[in-house]
Amino acid sequence: MARPRALRLSLLTRWSALVGTLLTVGILVALALEHYFPDRPLFVLGVCLLCVVPLSIITIRSQLAPMLSLYRALAGTVTSYRDGDFSFSLHWPQNDELRDLVAAHNALGEVLREQRLNLVQRELLLDTMVQNTPVAMLLVADAGAIVYANLAARHLLCEGRKLEGHRLDELLERSAAALRDAVARGGDGLFTTGEGENEEVFHLARRRFNLNGRRHELLLLRQLTLELRRQEVQTWKKVIRVISHELNNSLAPLTSLAHSGAELVRRGQTERLPQILATIEERTRHLEGFILGYARFAKLPAPRLATQHWAPFVAGLAEQVPFQVLGELPPEPAAFDAAQLEQALLNLLKNAHESGSADTAVTLEIRRQQDVVRIEVQDRGPGMSDTVLTNALVPFYSTKRSGTGLGLALAREIAEAHGGRITLANRDGGGLSVTLLLPDRPADAV
Repeated sequence: MARPRALRLSLLTRWSALVGTLLTVGILVALALEHYFPDRPLFVLGVCLLCVVPLSIITIRSQLAPMLSLYRALAGTVTSYRDGDFSFSLHWPQNDELRDLVAAHNALGEVLREQRLNLVQRELLLDTMVQNTPVAMLLVADAGAIVYANLAARHLLCEGRKLEGHRLDELLERSAAALRDAVARGGDGLFTTGEGENEEVFHLARRRFNLNGRRHELLLLRQLTLELRRQEVQTWKKVIRVISHELNNSLAPLTSLAHSGAELVRRGQTERLPQILATIEERTRHLEGFILGYARFAKLPAPRLATQHWAPFVAGLAEQVPFQVLGELPPEPAAFDAAQLEQALLNLLKNAHESGSADTAVTLEIRRQQDVVRIEVQDRGPGMSDTVLTNALVPFYSTKRSGTGLGLALAREIAEAHGGRITLANRDGGGLSVTLLLPDRPADAV
């Protein structure tokens, strides 16, 4: 802190010496004139002022000119900073407080330059990533004008030409009808364009937000054809493995039993034939149920919504599998496909019993929450590991020796066909909670 005080003292000394010099010059001039004009004091004073005042003005201006120039330079650089130009720096030769101010100003400019450079580099990196992503991106203003489009969007919608400034509705008029319908529906979803070998599957995602005080919408179009085809191939391989395994497990015993039955008949030992035939019938029925399960999953029709009351619907479930009802059932009827929802809940309730829970520990709860119906099936079994929870809803995934992996997958298909979803979660204290969330459609909406 000693250095600034020393600088202020130096500046004060300089100005004091200047003022003292001017006063001395004035006094000397006054004394000289008074010797020649002793009886004219006003004349002497006027001459002194004429000599000292211009000299003072010239001296003060010569001292203040560099400072004024520095102040103008400071104002100019601040204006440049406001306009985003941080390339200026200043120099002050004097070793005083202004030099410290100029040094601080230059240091601020250097920090701003570094921040601007880092920001520009990040913007370039982000723009490179956005422009080269395979996802088509469109940023649309609230009025419908496209304000940004990456390369994928240009190639997909306008043969590589720029889209900025065009209106989205005009662009969609020249696009595929499936894309127009997907945008008109609103929300996220899949749509398909083309036919046969030219068929392409896309996923449309939409997000709305405020940018610079105006509403904007971001549209993301992702081509899923190759991914879906790879997944389809993997799914078919898994289906073939599961079906082959189940057929081998059933046909091998059947072949052995048929051979044993024929040998017993040849020997005339027919007393064991009823047991062999019963085993063949049991294995055949199991195989038939297995095939029907796959057929039911593959041919799930669109739900036929009808007005349903919860009390008789739940009573019908209770006649087929035991469970406890938690809370009161919603008194208002709802619209859903009773056969499909019954199949989904039967699968969930049977899974709950197969977990090892007691009949009284398997519960069903149905609640209305705002615009959804929450159907929850809970048990007190061992729950699921993280790996099983991640894959439990995938078709044909099963941890049971005789499981088909279709129970939860079918429940998921039914929930999504109704416009809902299904979630799995382990319970505190052990057990699993499976929740179906369905849209709360009023009965008169059917």
